[in-house]
Amino acid sequence: MQVKKPVGQMASARKYDLLTAMGAFALSRGKGEQRMTLRLMTLVTARYNWARDELAVGQREIARLWSVDERTVKREMARLRACGWLRVTRQGARGRVTQYSLDIGRILEDTQEQWAAIGPDFVHRLSPQEAAPGNVVAMPLRKGAAVPAPDLSGGTEWALAKGLLHAEDPANYQTWFAGLVRLRRDGARLVLAAPSRFHASYVQTHLAARLLGACRSVDSGVAEVVVTA
Repeated sequence: MQVKKPVGQMASARKYDLLTAMGAFALSRGKGEQRMTLRLMTLVTARYNWARDELAVGQREIARLWSVDERTVKREMARLRACGWLRVTRQGARGRVTQYSLDIGRILEDTQEQWAAIGPDFVHRLSPQEAAPGNVVAMPLRKGAAVPAPDLSGGTEWALAKGLLHAEDPANYQTWFAGLVRLRRDGARLVLAAPSRFHASYVQTHLAARLLGACRSVDSGVAEVVVTA
């Protein structure tokens, strides 16, 4: 379902609702997810352009805001993309930064279990069925994909890359990437295991560039991905 941007009458309240949902979600999770969510909330509060549904900030500026190095920024932004909270709307190139947008539907979907802890009024405001007809600021939940998202808690380059591949194409991820298992990392070489020779051969022949691109997106130190049976 297409989620409408929080603009128009009461738009500011809707933005606060979104940030409240993210905050409550973070406080119910472990340190890793807490830190990731807090970083996104800070970035959104400081730099998100709600009218244009756009986040266009360079890694150096984000690193300064988060008090981290640029390598950490690259990894954390990849993790936010992998969990579906951020989407790339324009890839960065020489002289311009990457542009992102929030997937509000996915954020609400992932945080919904904490709404009751905030209060019944909050649940009432954000539940799609309670939104008034024609309300331009309503933020209905997205219809969930049938393919379950991968577990990102391991934090390895392959775990994050799987999240990106799932976010880009859940069906293709389920068919070819979900069954790949990380065996080892030899310097710049990442070795994955497939469930069969045919599976390994197909991925290496038809999906190698996509696989390497996802891995390099989360870890620029990966120069080669090998899939073995």
